[in-house]
Amino acid sequence: MQLFGTHRSIEPEGALPQAAHRLDAESELRADEVAIDVDYLNIDAASWLEIRTSTGGSPEAMAQRIIDIVGRSGKMHNPATGSGGMLVGTVAALGAHRSDPPIGERIASLVSLTLTPLRLDAILELDPSSEKVRVKGRAILFGSGIYTPVPDDLPDEVTLGVLDVCGAPAWAHRLVRPGMKVAVIGAGGKSGMLVCAQAVRSAGPEGRVLGLCWPPDTTTAAQGGGAEAVAVDCTAPIEVLETVTTALDGALADLVFVCASVPGCEGGAILSCDDDGRVVFFSMATSFTAAALTAEGLGKACDMTIGNGYVPGHARLALDLVRSEPLLLEAFGG
Repeated sequence: MQLFGTHRSIEPEGALPQAAHRLDAESELRADEVAIDVDYLNIDAASWLEIRTSTGGSPEAMAQRIIDIVGRSGKMHNPATGSGGMLVGTVAALGAHRSDPPIGERIASLVSLTLTPLRLDAILELDPSSEKVRVKGRAILFGSGIYTPVPDDLPDEVTLGVLDVCGAPAWAHRLVRPGMKVAVIGAGGKSGMLVCAQAVRSAGPEGRVLGLCWPPDTTTAAQGGGAEAVAVDCTAPIEVLETVTTALDGALADLVFVCASVPGCEGGAILSCDDDGRVVFFSMATSFTAAALTAEGLGKACDMTIGNGYVPGHARLALDLVRSEPLLLEAFGG
């Protein structure tokens, strides 16, 4: 029986790795595992914002905070946000039952750092303006863990940024239909830009895609995804509702994506969604308790979906989307 990594859960013993407080990143490989020499961590946006804010933006303090989290937990699982990110590294060793990926291949993990056993030996480079952290360390990928080879036609910075949020545009590809009215909250961030770009493609010329952004200087990024960008404080629910209904001539959105890296966007998303519509929460800053109780209190019947970061084919779709859109490629550092 596949153990899904539970054998590496130290506290509590036998827990699924994401729920565990501490993982074992040191033991020898099991038959279905892969050892990775880690080059980069890409910390998710909500966690990065919290780390930067709580340390005053000091690179040294931010690095120490990351080292402390990994040292305590055996994984990069920010206790303040509950989120992690993903990694890029080189395959160092394979368990006895593994034949792929080849030793020496550079791969990107497509599972969260919150469930990936990780040992950090050093942080080599950290820029507070970028979630990409150059490190020296070792990680373990379970038999159930998914990954993708690192493409050689894109800079590492682009690959890291895109693959960290590649589930978001895949959800847009799955849900957006021609003629739909779509609102994207947090459209100026990485996941928001990709959602906008895919939604514009899927909704077609008869559809509408609104990119709601804050602060105002992030509207340029949302426009890079092809959206009608509007500056509005996405944590102010009545302002979000008024912005959406004004832009859509009194109508509500058929589909709302929440991609913001700050908490408090649940109310505006729910208010601006039609009762027959759907809200997709793709933000790790979301309070799902707040979302459920707010919808109940407002008498709103819209469907609410947790944006699972895994959708089959999501890595290729996101990378191809960025390859085909020069403004997106530039926004991601290409």
